Amino acid sequence: MTCTQKMLCIATAVVAFVVLVAGMSVVRAADIIADWSSVTVPPPPELNPATLDGKTTAFLILDMMKENCGVRPRCPETVPKVKALMDRARAAGALVAYTLPGGGTIIDPGIAPHEGEIVEQKQGGPDKFLGTDLDQRLKARGIKTVIIAGTSAQGVGIGTGSASAQRGYNVIYPVDCVASESAFRELYAAWHLGGGGPPVTTKWVTVTRSDMIKF
Repeated sequence: MTCTQKMLCIATAVVAFVVLVAGMSVVRAADIIADWSSVTVPPPPELNPATLDGKTTAFLILDMMKENCGVRPRCPETVPKVKALMDRARAAGALVAYTLPGGGTIIDPGIAPHEGEIVEQKQGGPDKFLGTDLDQRLKARGIKTVIIAGTSAQGVGIGTGSASAQRGYNVIYPVDCVASESAFRELYAAWHLGGGGPPVTTKWVTVTRSDMIKF
């Protein structure tokens, strides 16, 4: 190899190194906001059927109140699905529990609490176990599985769904019974619980539809 050829090789290597470093700098400088328009939406989670033992199942109807559900366009659409699943759950001996924060009014009398059922009216956030005795009351009844229904998907869906899994419950998440202000919020909640979130919690979650649940 001549001296000129060696110099060309060295120059080429230097240029390649500079390009590599520059490229790495661009990658390091990027963030999710910069990349937002180029992100591909992942495929939906697989829906799986669930066969439950009513005696060890609790159906949690969370925050479905006139004060919030009525002003979220997608929420009223879930009421018939929630009612049908609730009726089957009650008939199978499942516990039905509600959260109506601040003394709110249930969105529809057809899904109203029955006498003796759990109704939590304390103000609270998306994790309905925090600041309440819900966990103790469920465990006292021998509950092993919870079904999550209510509003909103990104709130009580992820919040109470994940919290339930962390407390040792199997979690059933029927996507047609958990609404939100927008389709995208329902999408990312279903994706999170369907495996996009931490495996330590999502491995206990079954994402499904209400008509895929049997007792």
